[in-house]
Amino acid sequence: MKINEITKILESWAPLTYAEDFDNVGLLVGDLDSKCSKALITLDTTEEVVDEAIRKGCELIISFHPIIFSGLKKLTGKTYVERAVIKAIKNNIAIYSIHTALDNHKNGVSHEMGDQLGLQKQQILIPKKNTLKKLTTYVPSDSVSTVLEALQKAGAGAIGNYYDCSFATSGIGTFTGNEQSSPKKGKQGEQETTKEQQLHLTFDESKEMDILNSLKESHPYEEVAFEIYKLENNNQDIGMGSIGKLEKSMDEVAFFDYVKKHLNTPHIRHSNYLGRKIKKVALLGGSGSFAIKAAKSQGADAFITADLKYHNFFEAENEIMLMDIGHYETEQYTKKLIATYLTKKIPSFACILSKETTNPVNYF
Repeated sequence: MKINEITKILESWAPLTYAEDFDNVGLLVGDLDSKCSKALITLDTTEEVVDEAIRKGCELIISFHPIIFSGLKKLTGKTYVERAVIKAIKNNIAIYSIHTALDNHKNGVSHEMGDQLGLQKQQILIPKKNTLKKLTTYVPSDSVSTVLEALQKAGAGAIGNYYDCSFATSGIGTFTGNEQSSPKKGKQGEQETTKEQQLHLTFDESKEMDILNSLKESHPYEEVAFEIYKLENNNQDIGMGSIGKLEKSMDEVAFFDYVKKHLNTPHIRHSNYLGRKIKKVALLGGSGSFAIKAAKSQGADAFITADLKYHNFFEAENEIMLMDIGHYETEQYTKKLIATYLTKKIPSFACILSKETTNPVNYF
């Protein structure tokens, strides 16, 4: 199969529109039209990972983190980034990054951490704003079911755990076609009056193109009247972090041991002990200091993340247990998450988990 077929499957799961503005996601190296029979799944694309891809005959590396984050002005092999990119190009290996597109998925990186801890009733910690839109369109009454079915099949009208959601109002539509028109109803130059329904459906912005194509293909009119509005509502299905509850409360020391075991981390940097039970837990894979306020506001007893700085720990203010378990450690299950999804969607495609440990941090 071609690389673009694989990336389309990945992006139907974690659309690139989910990614943060600062990020660099998608195909970073290679040709979308190239053929691919094997993909190596990794957290980071290092030189060693590229060597592994060469040994195992993989034409594609699917990396969580982007090897090219800021712009490359030279390719001289001076840095590890340049060397990895040069080696991939020389060996016709494409590199694709999914990063914050998967971070913002409701069953993404942070949710997977929660699953490892057995958290129940997980929800997104920081829902993403400005990702929902509303479509309003006008359809002749005898064509409503056809158009509505097409729109909903394309992804319109999905709200949380519900789908096929819509609202309709009845009214009278009028129009007059000019000499270049080919009206489905009425005649050129004569005003037509017809019974119509105004349809309203919300949708995720990543599905906009498919929805508009479905609207135009299913609608009987030559010129389709519609409006799209950007909504201010938070999107409960897209966003950073996760929050849920343990099956049973634990004291702090027992919880630390539990986290070490289930998240496979050798050390935990943490704020002051609070002397109370841990029940509600917030998580954010990778650098998560920006989410401390959200974790506190939602009543979390503990917040597990990485890359906390010295002054971040003061923000606990004896209200929450802040736990830094390491950047790599919070994201280590991502490889399996990606491979599991691709294998389910393309059973015949070879997804290989990288054997390289790319954690640059060592513990004494």
